[in-house]
Amino acid sequence: QVQLVESGGGLVQAGDSLRLFCVTSGRTFATYAMGWFRQAPGKEREFVAANSRYSGTSKYADPVKGRFTISRDNPKNMVYLQMNSLKPEDTAVYYCAAPAPGTAILYTTSDKYTYWGQGTQVTVSS
Repeated sequence: QVQLVESGGGLVQAGDSLRLFCVTSGRTFATYAMGWFRQAPGKEREFVAANSRYSGTSKYADPVKGRFTISRDNPKNMVYLQMNSLKPEDTAVYYCAAPAPGTAILYTTSDKYTYWGQGTQVTVSS
């Protein structure tokens, strides 16, 4: 089992930055890939970013490319999402997610992820 807990959300103004945190526990040694998703009110959950534990490769959704950065501190079992130049359309609940242990592919669809955190709210005012 893998447990995920997000934090770092809040209310900010357009153009501000936020850093989200995801603490992982359990079978973290096997969580090769980690991802961030978000869900705005009335919308489907959408992919934001994913990162490979060992290769360091990252993948981003087009709306956040160049503004968001996913990173991880493996010894601390932490995954981060640095969000810069925030826009009102970034407002959503942000979720940390992990696929089945041993998965190395950076999937971009939520059905490929097995473990989810409870989410952290990010609100960007204009």
